[in-house]
Amino acid sequence: MIMNSSTPWRKTLLALAIGTVAHSASAESQTQQTSEDTIVVQATDSGFTPGGDALVPAYLDGQVAHGGRLGMLGEQKAMDVPFNVIGYTAKSVQDQQAKTLADVVSNDAGVQAVQGFGNFAETYRIRGFKLDGDDMTMGGLPGIVPRQVVDTQMLERVEVFKGANGLLNGAAGSGVGGMINLEPKHAEDTPLTRVGVDYSSQSQIGGSLDLGRRFGDDNQFGTRVNLLHREGDAAVDDDHRRTTVASVGLDYRGERVRTSLDVGYQKKTFHGGNMGIKISKVDFIPDLPDASHNYSQQWGYSDIENEFGMARAEVDITDAWTAYTAFGAQHSHEVGLYTTADMINKDGDAWMGRLDTNRIIDAFSGMAGVRGNFDTGVVSHKVNVGYSAVTKKDKTAWRSTAEANRPLSNIYDTPTLDRPDYNTVGGNYFDPLTTARNRTQGWLLSDTLGVLDDSVLFTVAARHQKVVVRNYSNATGAETVTARYTESRWMPTYGIVYKPWESVSLYANHTEALQPGSNAPKDAANAFESVGIMHSKQNEVGVKVDYGRVGGTLALFEIKKPSAFMDATTKRYGLDGEQRNRGVELNVFGEPVLGLRLNGSTTWLDPEMTKTKDGINDGNDAIGVSKFYMALGAEYDIKPVDGLTATARVNHTGSQYANAANTKKLDSYTTLDLGMRYRMRLNQAQNEMVWRVGVDNVTDEKYWSGVEDLGTYVFVGEPRTLKVSMSYDF
Repeated sequence: MIMNSSTPWRKTLLALAIGTVAHSASAESQTQQTSEDTIVVQATDSGFTPGGDALVPAYLDGQVAHGGRLGMLGEQKAMDVPFNVIGYTAKSVQDQQAKTLADVVSNDAGVQAVQGFGNFAETYRIRGFKLDGDDMTMGGLPGIVPRQVVDTQMLERVEVFKGANGLLNGAAGSGVGGMINLEPKHAEDTPLTRVGVDYSSQSQIGGSLDLGRRFGDDNQFGTRVNLLHREGDAAVDDDHRRTTVASVGLDYRGERVRTSLDVGYQKKTFHGGNMGIKISKVDFIPDLPDASHNYSQQWGYSDIENEFGMARAEVDITDAWTAYTAFGAQHSHEVGLYTTADMINKDGDAWMGRLDTNRIIDAFSGMAGVRGNFDTGVVSHKVNVGYSAVTKKDKTAWRSTAEANRPLSNIYDTPTLDRPDYNTVGGNYFDPLTTARNRTQGWLLSDTLGVLDDSVLFTVAARHQKVVVRNYSNATGAETVTARYTESRWMPTYGIVYKPWESVSLYANHTEALQPGSNAPKDAANAFESVGIMHSKQNEVGVKVDYGRVGGTLALFEIKKPSAFMDATTKRYGLDGEQRNRGVELNVFGEPVLGLRLNGSTTWLDPEMTKTKDGINDGNDAIGVSKFYMALGAEYDIKPVDGLTATARVNHTGSQYANAANTKKLDSYTTLDLGMRYRMRLNQAQNEMVWRVGVDNVTDEKYWSGVEDLGTYVFVGEPRTLKVSMSYDF
């Protein structure tokens, strides 16, 4: 519906997907068997080189990796760096039947998934600060991740970096509190042919194919293909969704040269689903409607289509020095008719608005550099010098219904309404003009100095960052001179790791970030314009442990970031405030008892607004940020039934304010997910079939899942949802 099927991107992707056969198998872990025939997956460091593209080995059962990609510094073990990073593997994604990134990050109390501003987008808060889904990285490159909602079928890792990351991901956008990096699937040494089917209530049915092979005398050539199609009604009444994904990963592993090429296509369609409830004009939080009740209208929809690609290369110049480069691009097209309920009173009456959007985004991203190591006396050095940049062009046009012409609805007893006509037009809706151009670029210089056999590692680094923001009229294409921003500066980062014992690391860091601000919402006088450039700072101290069977992190941090709000008089949305988040994070994971695996985390936050309009709300809590989050997941292998595993996860979110004055508050909530997994060996154990059954929100808890940053929309949490899937490995 959005793009003609004859586009060059689609032709290329479909040809690659149909004509290529691929592979998989977890080379990050090795399978061992106990005397009781219990399958145990043990992590291995074989072949891992810090700083490169090879993934950090998975921990024990293969679901968690204690480390991940640190932007231009490459893949690193968490114990060796003064930063907080954890990775969730494809095995974790599959075992939990996680369909999108929001399902994956629910494992971590430091990350909260929030629905977008009046649409279906998945956005995130890390350490209480917003990360737009568009600003995540793939393979360390910003700007190339599919927009708004990302399916997990094509992903090998979801890596969560917590903390300000301007040094590591300087070209990325909004990730002040942290970053989510996605690693695509590549072929590994064991061939894989995997087919899968899945069902989730009410009637979503999907089918997938995952193929992988390596070729050549030394398995130096690899190919991986992933295909997925899923559609049907979601757990909310009359909410119809469709997903189509195709991805191809090619790679070469030579003795001194390593390259990869990843291309993908994703189309997400949402028809008739709930898009949030607008509460900005009332002084109360409404009573919750039934979680499965659809208070929206069937004429509301969103279609988002993405084509993206990435190429990477590493060349060992000498045994000690490696040159690296990567570049990627993304083209996305969003067409939507968004309708949200604008509350009037406590009886549930609400005006149903209409906003049509036609948005096209083209982004290009790249990096290049050289890394190496050498010694000066008793001091070891790991040096990295590099350059990265990302450019993004945004074309947006819209049309909407005037407030006086909106039909009346009710969120508890919702009538079927005719679609209202639009009265206001912003730009050429069928052929949008360029409305914004952003460019972020910078040089990275870093040196990690090691002494006492690298038991003390001191990282000193700096990035020269330049951010250019240009806005244009969507009616004429002329540049908006009053919304033109350029800023550049050197930003320091320094950190230290001290290992008193091999299994314990003490660390501290200071880092800064310079990034483009978000775009103003439609209700603002400067609607859709970028609000400028943000300069944020973080300080963090902590301890990490890794005892082989159990690992974890304890961190204390403070982050200061400029915040945006809308002036009540001028209606302009701008960077006129500041938010300071202080907090404590605790993560624990591993297998303390054979057959019992745990992954738990808690986060305590003090999200204070330190600068607000005329100081009116100084000292209040930030919108949408709770003071306490908790996530606790567990798996238990049930004996004597070989291959049977019970799973559970509890998530708790504390109360959170829905306005800057802190007069409207969402209640705390707790959800429980339960499941079972049964692994069968077939054909003399040559093939494997795995059945998975899960129920999310077992108690059918009714709750407000969150509120976006302006306090405009609140969102109803997902109802009880049944998930069933089967995968078969040939």
